[in-house]
Amino acid sequence: MFIKGLNECEPFLAGDATHLRELLHPDKADLKINYSLAHAVVEPGQTSFRHRLRTSEVYYILAGEGIMHIDDETAPVGPGQAIYIAPHAVQCIHNCGSVDLSFLCIVDPAWRPEDEEIM
Repeated sequence: MFIKGLNECEPFLAGDATHLRELLHPDKADLKINYSLAHAVVEPGQTSFRHRLRTSEVYYILAGEGIMHIDDETAPVGPGQAIYIAPHAVQCIHNCGSVDLSFLCIVDPAWRPEDEEIM
């Protein structure tokens, strides 16, 4: 059995300027998974840097309000919504609310630095 709490994960500033904590990654624990799972936070008024991944990604919004930008599309997002981001799509998310925008990031296959390009 593998259980990891959010507070057990070391926080760091990701390349896209989001505050991240990696919960699950096959390179960091003996897990038979191909994806990675991270908890992300964008502070009020902030926007993640435009970036793209070679892999697919899903955001699942936990709290806060945001505007999701994928290529030439934008849409408001909030708690309980899942957002699919296709491989190579240019993406960023803006926190337009007054509290932290927190969400889960699922990257499949698992996130690797060489698979991400900051615009």
